[in-house]
Amino acid sequence: MKILLRDLKHNKIAVMPEVLDDLWTIYNVVLKGDVVYAKTTREVRLGERYERPEKGKRISVVLGLGVESASWDRSLNRLRVHGIVCDAPDEIGAKGQHHTINVTLSKPLTIVKDAWMKYQIDRLEKSTESGVSPVIVVSIDDERYCVAVLRQFNIEVKAEEPARIPGKQNVEDRTKAFTEFFRSALDSLREARSANAHPIVIIGLGFTKNAFTSYLREKAPEISERVIDVKSVNSSGSAGISEALRSGILAKALQHLRISEETKLVEEVLLRLGKGTGNVSYGFPDVNEACMMGAVETLLITDVHLREAPDDERVDMEKLMRTVEEKRGRIVVVSTEHEAGTKLRSLGGIAALLRFQID
Repeated sequence: MKILLRDLKHNKIAVMPEVLDDLWTIYNVVLKGDVVYAKTTREVRLGERYERPEKGKRISVVLGLGVESASWDRSLNRLRVHGIVCDAPDEIGAKGQHHTINVTLSKPLTIVKDAWMKYQIDRLEKSTESGVSPVIVVSIDDERYCVAVLRQFNIEVKAEEPARIPGKQNVEDRTKAFTEFFRSALDSLREARSANAHPIVIIGLGFTKNAFTSYLREKAPEISERVIDVKSVNSSGSAGISEALRSGILAKALQHLRISEETKLVEEVLLRLGKGTGNVSYGFPDVNEACMMGAVETLLITDVHLREAPDDERVDMEKLMRTVEEKRGRIVVVSTEHEAGTKLRSLGGIAALLRFQID
C-alpha cells in the first residue's frame, strides 16, 4: 500500500493498493457515510436525435461517492464500493445517482471521513510496511494433505486430498503409494506458489511431514529453499492449520500476518472467559460499561458487526471506539473470514480484554 496523501486537517487520505491484502485493508477502513474519490467509468447519453436517445457511451471520469456499502467478493478477490454520486463534472449529470466504484490494484483512491480513528490510520500505515507476504502452509500426514495460502484476512485452501497408503505389511506398495502421494502434494504446492515465491511452512503428524520435507529437498530444491519452518500438530488437513493458528506455532512464519494476531487475541478472550477471571467482557452493554470505567485495554470487534449494524447501532459503536482510543485503549477489527472471527461473532461480535478485573 502506498499512502499518496495525508491531509488530516481536512480528514482526507489518498492511498494506492499494491497487493491483494491492501484491498482487504481498504474494505475494513471504508465505512458507510464516508466519501471516496476514484477514477471510474460511467455511461453517458449525449442527447436525443429523431426523438430517440443516442446510444450511450462509457467515459472515464473521477467521481466522488457518498458510501452506502462496500462488498467483498472472496471468490473473485474484488472490492466494490456502492453509493450516491456527490461530486462529478456538471456535463455528465451524475450527481444524486447511484454508482459503483471497483477498487483495483495500482488505482488511487481518496477516502474522506468526518473523523479518522487512530486504529484506521494505524491499519493503513501497517499495510505500507515491507515484508508483508502471504504464507503457504502444507499440512500433511499419512491420511491426507492440505495446501493453503494464509493471507492477512483469511485461509484460502488451494488443495486437499486424501492419502491411499496401504498397511505396513506391504512395504513395496506402501513406498510407491507415499511417492505418488508426495508427488501430488508437490504438484499442488507448485500450483499454489506459481505466481509468487511465498515462504512455506510444513506441519503435520508423525514422520510424514519430515519425509515430505526430505522429498522436497531432493525433487524440488527451488521450492525446498522457501521452507522456513517445520512443525508438529495433532490434527490432519485443514484442521491442522486451524490448530497451528490457535496454538501459536505459526507465529514465526506469520509474524507479519494480521490473521495470527487476531487468532491469538480471540483465544485470549476465550481463555479468560473459561477461567472466569473477570478481566474480560463481551457483548455491547458490558463492553460499553467497561469502557466507561476506563478498563478496556483491547477492543475486539468483527468486521461484519461494524459494517452491517443498523445506523443507530453503528453510531453507538463508533462512539464506543472513540472513547476507547481516548482512554488509550487499542482497537482490533477481526475478520470473519477465518475461525477466530467466527468465534468472536458467536459472542455477539464484540469483546474486550480489560486492564483490571471488574464485577
